[in-house]
Amino acid sequence: MDKIRTFIAVELAPEIRTRAVELVELLRPAGGDARWVEPHNMHLTLKFLGDVREEALADVCRVVTKAAADFAPFDIALGGAGAFPDTRRPRTLWIGVTRGQPELVRLQTAIERVLAKRGFRKENRAFHPHLTIGRIRESGPAMGELGQRIQNHADFAAGDSTVRDVVVFASHLSPAGPTYEPLARAPLAG
Repeated sequence: MDKIRTFIAVELAPEIRTRAVELVELLRPAGGDARWVEPHNMHLTLKFLGDVREEALADVCRVVTKAAADFAPFDIALGGAGAFPDTRRPRTLWIGVTRGQPELVRLQTAIERVLAKRGFRKENRAFHPHLTIGRIRESGPAMGELGQRIQNHADFAAGDSTVRDVVVFASHLSPAGPTYEPLARAPLAG
């Protein structure tokens, strides 16, 4: 039985991706072993499902579409550079959500709820919407400078976008990096 690596996300306006690349270029000179997210792969992940049996995908798409239909489109703004777990030990580099966060949390919670009824594991930690722009593969001496650069751009403005739908994606991994294939678009119709 074939399995497909699957996640649910919100796509972003091209202007936000352009601004995110500008931030990457401000952080990159710090050096370090970072893997930067390609602009065409930038999105706000709502739920990572992992490997899903191919025959279960139609049901996943159906319940996500039903959950999304209860929400009206809404605006979000992205800004502020940050890192998980923190800027002293950055592992995941991100841009935060400065407007529309409560709406994203409610949308994510609804999707999480319907998928939990289908046997998908609920997250143990609170959902913090963010746009991942890079991941640190290995810590090293450049982490101090990278952390400082992140702090220097804590007020970075990435722009606005309207959330009109949620996308169920297949993620295909390769040595050249991941490619994401939309499996279904779930319009916000409320």
